Amino acid sequence: MNLLAIDSGTEHLSIAVGRGATVWQYAGAGGARASTDLIAGVLDLLAQAELPMASLDAMAFGAGPGSFTGLRTACSVVQGLAFGAGVPVLPMDSLLAVAEDARQSAAPDAPALQVLALLDARMDEVYAAHYAYAQGQWRVLQPHQLVRPEALRLPALDASLGPLLLAGNVFAVYAERLDPAVLKGGSVVPALPTAAAMLRLAPALLDAGLAVDAANAMPSYIRDKVAKTTAERLADKAATAAAAPLV
Repeated sequence: MNLLAIDSGTEHLSIAVGRGATVWQYAGAGGARASTDLIAGVLDLLAQAELPMASLDAMAFGAGPGSFTGLRTACSVVQGLAFGAGVPVLPMDSLLAVAEDARQSAAPDAPALQVLALLDARMDEVYAAHYAYAQGQWRVLQPHQLVRPEALRLPALDASLGPLLLAGNVFAVYAERLDPAVLKGGSVVPALPTAAAMLRLAPALLDAGLAVDAANAMPSYIRDKVAKTTAERLADKAATAAAAPLV
């Protein structure tokens, strides 16, 4: 199967092209730089793989949750490329890609496991979802939610589903604000929604009929605001000042 996958929903840009079992990858800066490097990175990988764009079976992109700008960047680029090449598009659950990235790096041979996938949502919040893996397949145990770090709790765990991995990019950012019980509940694995993880997930999702026409590909947002208002920022600053110890 010939596949292209892109994620720019975090601070990292990730691109991968798969031709059968061989994978070519590109990693770069996300954010504002993603729109500059993305198309060039795609074309370079396709050239390395000697794959014409029209020969791809699908183009996958990280649909969210994630950075508003980053999600729109990946979606719009894939839409344009796929429409021109006549290739279907596979919107990919970014937190599921985090879970797959963690599984591959920490427990590739585990017959069964659970993953609490966590991404920094900025604005003092965290994206979270709970997944289970068994017999080569993933299923959702708890869908996407948006919570403050202090409010994050371990999901109800079923030991028969295997050990728990805590996967994502929130641990360095919010280490002091996460409930210690959460951190003690599983093995912490730094992970991101990498394009290589998406390539591994794509065949099963395509078989499930989840590909769409380019015109119907859309990012998946959990919240509808991208920044705090001035009043909210001032309130946060005042609360921080009030909580500071007197010297």
